Amino acid sequence: MKPTPPQVPGLPLIGNMRDFMGDRSVFFQRSFEKYGPIFSLQIGPKKMAVIAGAEAAETFFTKTDGDLRMDKAYGPLRAMFGEIAFTASPEVYNAQRHILHAPFKGGKMPGYVRVMQVEIQQWLDSLGTSGEIDLVESLAPVVQNVAAHAIMGEDFRKRMGREFWDLYEDLNKGLDMVFPPNWPLPKFRKRDRAKARMHEIIAPIIAERRTNSNQYDDMLQDFVEARYKDDSPVPDEIIIGLITALMFAGHETTVGQAAWTIVELLKHPDYLAKVQAEIDEKTFPGKPIDIGTMAQMQYVAWAVDETTRLHPSADMIMRAAETDIEVGDYRIPKGWMVLLGTEIGHRLPDTFDDAEAYDPLRYAPGREEQKQHKYTITGFGGGAHKCTGMNFANNEMLLITTMLLQQFELELLNPNPTRSYSVGANRPAGAVVRYKRKAQQAIPAEVVAQAVAAGCPHITAMQDAPHTN
Repeated sequence: MKPTPPQVPGLPLIGNMRDFMGDRSVFFQRSFEKYGPIFSLQIGPKKMAVIAGAEAAETFFTKTDGDLRMDKAYGPLRAMFGEIAFTASPEVYNAQRHILHAPFKGGKMPGYVRVMQVEIQQWLDSLGTSGEIDLVESLAPVVQNVAAHAIMGEDFRKRMGREFWDLYEDLNKGLDMVFPPNWPLPKFRKRDRAKARMHEIIAPIIAERRTNSNQYDDMLQDFVEARYKDDSPVPDEIIIGLITALMFAGHETTVGQAAWTIVELLKHPDYLAKVQAEIDEKTFPGKPIDIGTMAQMQYVAWAVDETTRLHPSADMIMRAAETDIEVGDYRIPKGWMVLLGTEIGHRLPDTFDDAEAYDPLRYAPGREEQKQHKYTITGFGGGAHKCTGMNFANNEMLLITTMLLQQFELELLNPNPTRSYSVGANRPAGAVVRYKRKAQQAIPAEVVAQAVAAGCPHITAMQDAPHTN
């Protein structure tokens, strides 16, 4: 019988809890350097195996829904969202899968891209000519508004007050991967009150949508009109769970990775110059950026990909072992938690050339290091449960990067932001940027006509902005 993975020494009773709840990246990297890509932790009463690398990831994802269970690992998320998708049993997930994927199919992305540009441009217009911003604090409401607009529709986006996002924050703060979610802790009580109130707000909207279904075309309407395979409608509580889960996934992860993308570009001026030249060549302020143009913006896309590698929002992915499983030279016993160390795997020197270096050109033709193995990059998960909103998130990060650099000159005031974890998602702390609006070139008449025809709401503002000939 193979041995269990070597255990990282910890403290009495709590084991490795303090390090796990601190800067996990440093703790995992230190443990990896000492014990290799498979080691074990003690988090209070829980035993946990940490695994990393493409081969380990393949075992992890191929055994999901069988020997490894996702729903049993994410009880805290089930307390937030109910029995939906990744928090539900494999049987329930399979019944819901086509419902969850529907909003991301059928040529809907161009509409989402237009929503993203409207919300991003409104943010950029609000910045004035110069100033300083904390990237995370400034981007958070932008990404919230994109999520609300794309998922719930324009009317909800315009009408929602601060109450909704305050409730959302209370819901998110109830996420805790250490303590049981049913303990009578104040943050869990607050989570449950927020969940109940959000249901009160959203349920009447769903009822109105069922009555006037022909008036809407957004994610919420896709869920309202969805049917199970037996033709039964999706209950309100499942729709609300899917909505809040998508807002959670889309907001918490995208804010951090978008901020890290800008930080890394500003820290690496040589590559930033390539990105800026591409933006200047392929886009024009005031002209909407369509899907075709976005597909041509390789340098920006590679910058987003490199952020996913170096700063994955999901730095760990969890499962619960239903049976004893073997990974490499070790046996992980039934009942243990199994944690895939995404960030560790993304920095393995035998997989990536100069793995600790920021090098977006590693994705360029002729290198394409990400294609060495199916599970080389796992920042958006893998297998049957790979993030359904991955393209949505990548497009949003590409547009934030493109539009910000298109319209502003930026200077990173803190060259080495520290890492923080907001509801588990990795973000740069102290990423303060000084900005100055660029003088815009005179906008050609044909560009104005195209923008007006495309419904761009900001072309008038762009025409009135200071410009040079």
